[in-house]
Formats: sequence, structure tokens, C-alpha cells
Amino acid sequence: MTAPCSDIWLTCPDPPLIRQFTMKYAIICLLLLATSLQAEVKLPAIFSDGMVLQQAQLVRIWGTAEAGEDVKVTFGDQSHSSLTDQTGKWSLTLNPMNANAQPADLVVAGKNTITLKNVLVGEVWVCSGQSNMQWTVQQAGKAQEEIAAANHPQIRMFNVERSPSMTPQSDCKGAWKEATSANVGNFSAVGYFFGRHLHQVLKVPVGLINTSWGGTRVEAWTSREALEERPCAAEMLTDWKDAVAKWDGPKELAAFDKVKADWQAQVQKIDTENAKLPANQKKTKPQAPRPPEDPTKTPHHPAVLFNGMVAPLIPYAIKGVIWYQGESNQRRAFQYQELLPTMINDWRKQWVDAFSFYIVQLANFGNGKPVTTEPGIPDTWAELQEAQTLTAQTLDKCGIAIINDIGEQNDIHPKNKQEVGRRLALWALAQDYGKSGAEYCGPLYLSSVVQGDKIRIQFTHTGSGLKTRDGGEPKSFQIAGADQKWLWAKAKIEGSEVVVWSDAVQQPIGVRYAWASWPEGANLMNAEGLPASCFRTDDFLPSTLGVVSPFKEATPAKPATAKP
Repeated sequence: MTAPCSDIWLTCPDPPLIRQFTMKYAIICLLLLATSLQAEVKLPAIFSDGMVLQQAQLVRIWGTAEAGEDVKVTFGDQSHSSLTDQTGKWSLTLNPMNANAQPADLVVAGKNTITLKNVLVGEVWVCSGQSNMQWTVQQAGKAQEEIAAANHPQIRMFNVERSPSMTPQSDCKGAWKEATSANVGNFSAVGYFFGRHLHQVLKVPVGLINTSWGGTRVEAWTSREALEERPCAAEMLTDWKDAVAKWDGPKELAAFDKVKADWQAQVQKIDTENAKLPANQKKTKPQAPRPPEDPTKTPHHPAVLFNGMVAPLIPYAIKGVIWYQGESNQRRAFQYQELLPTMINDWRKQWVDAFSFYIVQLANFGNGKPVTTEPGIPDTWAELQEAQTLTAQTLDKCGIAIINDIGEQNDIHPKNKQEVGRRLALWALAQDYGKSGAEYCGPLYLSSVVQGDKIRIQFTHTGSGLKTRDGGEPKSFQIAGADQKWLWAKAKIEGSEVVVWSDAVQQPIGVRYAWASWPEGANLMNAEGLPASCFRTDDFLPSTLGVVSPFKEATPAKPATAKP
């Protein structure tokens, strides 16, 4: 009978030798196990059960395995193989497929086999931006009603876990889920309502990939290489480099501890005093101090969200992108005219695909300020909206969803995400799917001509004609002469044009419409009910000209009168 291990150990003439042999054996086993695990065929998280593959396009599948390993992918009637390179990476391409709502298995086989179940073929869109894209269905208007009604198993949703990175990553965390009542509440409301509208019209599966993060800036979503090519980003990149070099974590945390202690003492003192005061005399507590942020770990550092939340998705085949962002860049609105196209072109270059890109123009928002009754006040919000519109009008396969009729004066996150999603879908249906039976955009400024003491404005996307939302005269128009003194103007609709004038301006040179973060009374729209975008016909210097770094942002002053 074989002795137990403990008996062998006790009777061994030299236990240390046995111990040494055992440790070496264990190390060898661990190394063999690690090598075995590394050799297994692996897929990024985006390839998982329940995914949607893009129809009518070449579809790239990729992953890792042992160097030199033959990896075979089978899906439907297709079977393709690929040898891994020296680093263990492999990729192959499936031929274009028709939309298919019948779930199927996708099998990846090497030394091990991975079977992805419940895979559909349809339309795939990326949903990205900051908080208004991140805003979930359970935070939107009619949330409980929408969640209860969600029963769309052919709509699949993938949430990219929020994770900044200083270097490009090959994978992310996330999982595909069906758009049911159990899952839809935690997904992007704009993304879901956009995808639902497409699904209801096209009758094909829809895949939605949400990669968004509240409060973030466009430069964080752009690759480092693309930013380094743009002169407008040079100062910003230098400032961030300096911030990283100067960062001293222990020192910053120690200083914060003192600030926090002082704040807690103030709060305690006020609490004690308030306990003795009547309700109408109680003192307001100071806002809690914000802890210091490591510049290498913040989501605001240039390129970190591209690295951690976009790069892992490339080159997953997609139809296009919907984008709702800009609030955090509004103090650098003029720079945004260059940064947003840079990001779009960067993504298209990285994907090697000139896919469609549809932008949500910022909703009207009161900014917590009293409604201005004085025209001509510089407005960074309007300048950011202008930058978004110019991007959509300049780049191919771009569009702008105008929502300046559904904003909320005291909330930067309008609840009506259903209409935002629908208006984005109108662009996709018209431009990508040939569903062009109706107008899909609100009026956009095209040109103007001065006629004596009046200025006549021409538009695109007038649809069945121009009208006002309330049936009254067009409002929120300003007019100015060479002195750049803006006055409220009168306006009237004549066919597909608007004529603007003021009795106090005999030689006008510029008109502005809805040029404010909260444009009181703005009511111009087309007969299809889509609102006109804010616009200006003048070429006066914008207030945000020259503001190019978040480290130097300030409330822009009214600019000089010289033209660019």
C-alpha cells in the first residue's frame, strides 16, 4: 500500500530536497499552464453571444492564438481560415451577407473551439459622446412606459465599459444584450430610440454599440496621432504634457486632505448655527471640494477614450456613428470647428471606412443664467452649435439633427430622448437606406442677399415650406450694420425664404437667428415640423477665437470688430 504524502515526507532522509523538487515542479506546471492558456484561441469582447454582424459589407473577425496556429471561422455557409502571426494575432474576413433575423452560431476553431450563439446579421451603429448620449432609458421621459414596452429581441445592445487608457487597447469589457424590459433601462436612450426607429422601418436586426462618457471632451475621443497633426491642438497637448510632468500624487492628496478637513469644519460649524436659526435664515453649506485628478487617469486627457473605448472596436464592421457631444467643448467652440472633423476623419481612417456620421446639435439650454433681452451678447453655446452644423455641412456623409425646440431651460439633459433618436434616424433612413419620402432635417442656412434695408435669407431643407411653430411671425432674429450693434429684428416668411429688417438699421450687413443658449421665442421650422438651426450671416470674429486649451478656458469676452 502506498504511503500517504505526509508519511513519505516524514520518512524522507532529506525533506529540503523534496521541497526544492516540489517547488520546481510546481513552477514548471504553472509555466506550462500559462503557455497553454496563451495558446488558446481568444476573441475580443465585441465578438460574443448575441452580437449583430453588419449586412452587405465585408466583416472582419479577429483575435489571438498561438503563433503559427491555423484558425478557422465558420458562419452559415461560409468557412475561412487564417494563420496567426509571430505575435499570435490573426484576422480574416467574411463575405458580405444579407440581413438575417434567424439566430445562428459562429464557430471559431483552433486548438480549442469557441461557439458564439444567437448571432444575427443586420445594421450596426456606434453611439458615442458625452452625458446626453450616456443618458439611459430609465433616465429619459416616460421611462417606465418605455421599459415596459421594450420587447425587441432583434435589437442588440453592447455597452462599452468606461475605461480611459494612455495607450491603445485591443479589448474592452462589455456584453451583447437583447432590447427587452430587463435590459433596455441601462442602455443609452438616444441610441435605443434611434435603433428602435430603424428596426421598425427597415424590419431587420439592429446592433447598437454604446461607447460614451459624461462630461468628456472631443479630444479625448480622438487618437494621439490625429491630434498631433492639427496645429490647433499643439498648445493643448503641451499643457497636458506639463500637467503629467508636474503631477505629484502624495503631495496633491495631502493638500486635498487639508482642504477637505477645512470644508468639514465649515459644514459642522454651519450645521451647529443652523440648528438655532429659523428656516428662512439658515446658512447655505459650501460645496464639497473635488479631489485632485491624476492627469494620466482622467477621462479628459487627449486620446484616452479613443485608446480605451474606441480602439478595441476597430475594425468591427459598422454602418455608421451617431454622436451627441459638445457641451464640454463649448468654451473652445471655434477650435471645435477643427477638432470635430479631425475626430470624424480619424475614426474613418482607423476603420478604413468612410461610414456615415450623424451629429446631434446641442439642445437649447438656459445655462443657469437669466434669459437675456439684449441682442448681440457673445454666446459660446451658439458658437458650438455653429461648429457642429459647419462640420455636418462640410464633410461627406454627415448630417445634423437639430433639437433646439426640445431643450429644457434648467436642465442640460433634455428628457425627450425619443425625438432625438427619431431625428437621427430620419437622416440614416434618407441617406443610408433610401427612405427619402419626407424631409429629414430642419431648415439650414444657405445664403443671404442684402436688398436695400432688408436681408433676404435662403435655406436648404425647407421641405413643404417654411412656417412658425406657433403660427405667429418669425422671432429670435437679430440684425446689425457695419457698427456691429445688434438689434432685435422683424422677419416674415416669403415662400422658402425669410426677409429680415429693422427700421433702426438702414444698411444692414448681418443677421443672426436663435443666437443664444436659450433663444427665447425661436420658432422657425419647416412644414414637416423640424426646427431651423441657429445661424449667422456675418463673418465677425467669434468670441471663442484663440481659446485652444482647457487649462486656459475663461468666459470669452466680446471680440474686437475686425473680421478674420
